[in-house]
Amino acid sequence: MILPKNIMIVEDEAITQRYLKDILTQYEVSVAGCFDNATDVKEALVATPCDMILMDINIKGTADGIQLARDILDTYRVPIVFITAYSDEETLEEVLELSPYGFITKPFSSKDIQITLRIAYKRFLTHETQISKKSMDEHVIITEYYSYSLETLTLYYKHEEIKLNVKQNKFLKILVKNLNHTVPFEMIFSTIWETNTVADSTLRTLVYSIRKLAPELPLHSYSKKGYYLTSI
Repeated sequence: MILPKNIMIVEDEAITQRYLKDILTQYEVSVAGCFDNATDVKEALVATPCDMILMDINIKGTADGIQLARDILDTYRVPIVFITAYSDEETLEEVLELSPYGFITKPFSSKDIQITLRIAYKRFLTHETQISKKSMDEHVIITEYYSYSLETLTLYYKHEEIKLNVKQNKFLKILVKNLNHTVPFEMIFSTIWETNTVADSTLRTLVYSIRKLAPELPLHSYSKKGYYLTSI
């Protein structure tokens, strides 16, 4: 049974806090803290990481659990499971806007918590794996020192960004997408300038500018054919 290692409880009722803590302890899950307001939660998250948050919608202070969740998700990638005594349509719609990993209605049982946590955490881990795979697919390793992010259109040298202009980036993007294959001049011209009537010297000047910024980048020309980028 896969469950989070530590969970933060955000609940304004002391009795419910203790009940949740007892349930988590029963399943050998550590409690990263119990809080009843947004201010204390935000301060705690800076110093105390957690694998999941159990979030009551009605908490103390000016911000409710939904607003607090919005603020947290702007900074942290952490699964949030909402707890509430209310299940009206308006509240549910607000919660669903945040794509929560779970929703528990009071009163709840120990089994309700266990099942919801298992499903929520499995969904979160699956999502994180997908994000990680996508990131790896979009970050192309060219050489030991050079890499290129197709997501952010950024060239890196030893993990440091090399500043490129729009045309330089368009050129590298098409070469990275066709790594180890020659990209014809016609395709390069139409991609960068949206025409095939650009002077050859214009392209050579562009290539020269990239080589000046990244002298060790394995950028090659194929006589009368096009350009290609080789990888390790």
